[in-house]
Amino acid sequence: MRLMMIRGVLLDIAGVLVDGAEPIPGALEAVDALRREGMPFRLVTNTSRRSKRAVFEQLRTLGFDVAPSDVFTGAEAVAAHLRSHHLTPFLLVHPALEDDFADLTGGTPDAVVIGDAADRFTYDRLNAAFRLLIDGAPLLAIATNRYFKDADGLSLDAGPFVTALEYAAQVRAEVFGKPAPAFLKAILADLGCAAAETVMIGDDVEADVNGALAAGLHAILVKTGKYRSGDEARISEGGACAADVQDAIATVVSL
Repeated sequence: MRLMMIRGVLLDIAGVLVDGAEPIPGALEAVDALRREGMPFRLVTNTSRRSKRAVFEQLRTLGFDVAPSDVFTGAEAVAAHLRSHHLTPFLLVHPALEDDFADLTGGTPDAVVIGDAADRFTYDRLNAAFRLLIDGAPLLAIATNRYFKDADGLSLDAGPFVTALEYAAQVRAEVFGKPAPAFLKAILADLGCAAAETVMIGDDVEADVNGALAAGLHAILVKTGKYRSGDEARISEGGACAADVQDAIATVVSL
């Protein structure tokens, strides 16, 4: 069924447009269709294993007609918060993400930033973060996704580690990526569209679809990426499901 009154589109990247190092079939055509129709869109990702620059460069290399300003990441939202609050981060993140925080390190850490740190989730580093938290440092989470699709299957994302630190230090993380309302609000303001006239297309039923629905957007779950059979049954009222991003975009514009 065609979605009505849609003026803007938010697209997840990994699992929706890209699978590993390859574009998902139909993804290039879907983005081209949005350009052709003059439909404004933004690419929204919670990835915390790559910098914004690396994400953009991969998209361009794969042939997507996008600009750096089209890409929004949870990491850049955290970095903006650190700057505005004059905080120095202890980075519990993947080495490839440190580029996004290059101008913020060097002083005495007074905030803990956590993303998908992969092999950096060692006891020593988690314990160092814990000690900062019990001394009053805020816990800033790039995202709280439970898992993601890796090259060899589903893998733990940052969410379980965020929860562990929350439990140990008896604190609550401030979340900056999807589906944080402030993050979505900032993207909508940049897009120039209201929530009720914007659709989110993603492969994560919680962070992408139900999170967007809770914020007042429309939402479509695609059966690619981290999608698992039965996820559609977990979609909140008002959400939809599509085979892939090309099928999802077909409900918004005429392909």
